[in-house]
Amino acid sequence: MISGRIASRSIALLLAGAAVLPVGSASADPEPPASGPQAELVPGVPLSTLPLWATDTPDQALPPKVYKPSAEEDAVEPPEAEDETNELVEYVDPWDVLDEPKCSEQTGPHQRQVEQRLKREADGKQSVDDCRAIRAFQTKHKIKPAIGFAGPVTWATMQLVAAGKNPNAAGKCPVRAYRIACVDLDRQLAWVQQGKKVVYGPVHIRSGRKGYGTRTGWHRVYWRHKNHVSSLYNSPMPYSQFFSGGQAFHGVYANLFTPVGSMGCVNMRLEEARKLWGVLRNNDRVYVWGHRSEP
Repeated sequence: MISGRIASRSIALLLAGAAVLPVGSASADPEPPASGPQAELVPGVPLSTLPLWATDTPDQALPPKVYKPSAEEDAVEPPEAEDETNELVEYVDPWDVLDEPKCSEQTGPHQRQVEQRLKREADGKQSVDDCRAIRAFQTKHKIKPAIGFAGPVTWATMQLVAAGKNPNAAGKCPVRAYRIACVDLDRQLAWVQQGKKVVYGPVHIRSGRKGYGTRTGWHRVYWRHKNHVSSLYNSPMPYSQFFSGGQAFHGVYANLFTPVGSMGCVNMRLEEARKLWGVLRNNDRVYVWGHRSEP
């Protein structure tokens, strides 16, 4: 009986690794995800029905060939994303996928931060009361499965909720009279402000992973391509707005909340990338700061 559970856990861990690796050849991403508490997590859905959209997607790594898209090309809207990509599916410990508990006994990778945000004792250890409080938050914000595991999706949602209508409360994005697209790598959030007024967002993002970090500092939108496809990986990058070499804001046809980051681009949900397309223009300024935490 014990050996069977160990074998099941081994299978789950192998699937966990497959769930976060990028699409494409190994040469496209020579640096594997680091080991750590998040590296073993799997989407909180039955293993037998693990959807393809839970996998990571590669981004453009080199500057694209810039040209002026024709009116006919710009008139074509990118295909819609599957409904599942917009769901808040938490990444959980493999044990919780196998056992499907009502309340997880596992300590999540964001346990301490989640406890602090919920005004609980921040001891970094899961308890019955911690689980109940986390489950209540997950249920309110439609995070699945609502089992009280303090994973990356729960923490990202808390960051967005806390940012509210004033994401620049800390003043880390410069205030100017012109539009600035603000990219906060620490909280994995983006918004657009003009003066002190937020005219778009905040929204969730996924920035570059270790070795492919999204470049910080001042940038400028220099090329926009609504139906861009990566020349390196033949991967769709809808509503691309390039601001630094091959790094761009763009939508993804995948779950945004994979524990491992992008290949440098600022990934967004397709609907939010479409809205940003309607806000920014060529030569608008972009300011990026902070650091994405990796497992």
